[in-house]
Amino acid sequence: MTIITGEAHVIKNLTTSLEEERFLYGNEERHLKILGMEYNVQITQRGGDVFITGEEAALVVVELEQVLRALVELIRSGTEIDEKDVIQAALLGHNQELHYLAQLHNYIIGKTYYGKRVTPKTIRQLWYAKALSNYDIVFGLGPAGTGKTYMAVCHAVTLLKKGNIKKIILTRPAVEAGENLGFLPGDLKDKVDPYLRPLYDALDEMLGKETVEKLIERGIIEIAPLAYMRGRTLEDAYIILDEAQNTTSVQLKMFLTRLGFRSKMVITGDITQVDLHRNIRSGLYVARDYLSTIKEIIFIQLTSKDVSRHPLVQSIIEAYETGEANV
Repeated sequence: MTIITGEAHVIKNLTTSLEEERFLYGNEERHLKILGMEYNVQITQRGGDVFITGEEAALVVVELEQVLRALVELIRSGTEIDEKDVIQAALLGHNQELHYLAQLHNYIIGKTYYGKRVTPKTIRQLWYAKALSNYDIVFGLGPAGTGKTYMAVCHAVTLLKKGNIKKIILTRPAVEAGENLGFLPGDLKDKVDPYLRPLYDALDEMLGKETVEKLIERGIIEIAPLAYMRGRTLEDAYIILDEAQNTTSVQLKMFLTRLGFRSKMVITGDITQVDLHRNIRSGLYVARDYLSTIKEIIFIQLTSKDVSRHPLVQSIIEAYETGEANV
């Protein structure tokens, strides 16, 4: 129930216990601060009631109450919600999709090294997660922070643990250094590690750093620049090509034709962030034009609304999109 008291909108009867309040509000009311940032209002609590103030309060109070009550229902189902769950609920609230909150939270892609469940945060992320399971070649397109690579790595690790694949191969085009990395100091690993660091980070979170290092030594996990895929046929493998917008058409065709039996390929990229020379068309554009009619290949387009990083990241992306559209 929402009551207007002076300039504050008060939401009453949200919780029925101190434990529900603790999970809902977060440590030092961190969850309320996140929601306040998302909705451009100030949110505080006192005596079990939630107070919403600010110029936008009257416009967002109904949606905010729906978000808070959906989070309470999640808590009552046995979930100890964290900041990501709060951001997820806010995203669903913005898109009028809160009725999907429980479904999304119950779709488990895998678990991190510390046992935390990895689940999709938005409807399009759910489509992407399901595509990873149902298709041998998946294109995940969209801006940074939408979980394209992270979810693919999580899915790959899950299949490796189950014994469904024998190898994980992660690759990126080393555009900044060029395809010929010979002029860089060190061995191959030293040369390419700076460009592949995001892939290592995702693996470390799923398996733990020591396990990742051991699997790399045994050749079960391979991380290499795209140029080193040439001439191979990859079977019983899960192959992820990250930053595919920086491939040429020839490079991406070469990569796609490496697919072997019992293997999966995931190609991720953001076609708004191409680092190739202006006279070179991104292979990702070409692949979308040529392959979108093949029913065994699926393209999932994620947007800034699917960003599941800090709330400010979505605002930054949207601001740049608006600015660039007006140039």
